[in-house]
Amino acid sequence: MRFTITFSTGSRQQLVDITDRVREIVSKHGGSHQLCALYALGATAAIMIQENWDPNIPRDVITCLDTLVPSGVWLHDRVDGNGDAHIKAGIIGPSETIPIEGSKLLLSTWQNIFFCEFDGPRQRREVLVTLV
Repeated sequence: MRFTITFSTGSRQQLVDITDRVREIVSKHGGSHQLCALYALGATAAIMIQENWDPNIPRDVITCLDTLVPSGVWLHDRVDGNGDAHIKAGIIGPSETIPIEGSKLLLSTWQNIFFCEFDGPRQRREVLVTLV
């Protein structure tokens, strides 16, 4: 069973919390499934499970990645100026898999699901949600 979450992003780089939207899908359709597989469509986007209690965490993640992968120094920047976005997306990765039990995601108290935008803003971003 597959669903698509669609949304826009407002910044070049940001972490968008999609936990509630994924929980809604799992709550309605996850009864007979044991896994929720998430996949970010796009070569400059990623999926991350991270703490959401402290609002500084998303900014810290982006600051860390900016330090490791600065913009403007990659060969691909000569093509369209987003070499760092491709590398950051590759480091984080496009997918996560979360166990399901009783139509609920088995995330810990402080874990949330984030879509990582590295080449925004975009009017349309998509995450595939596959229940297995």
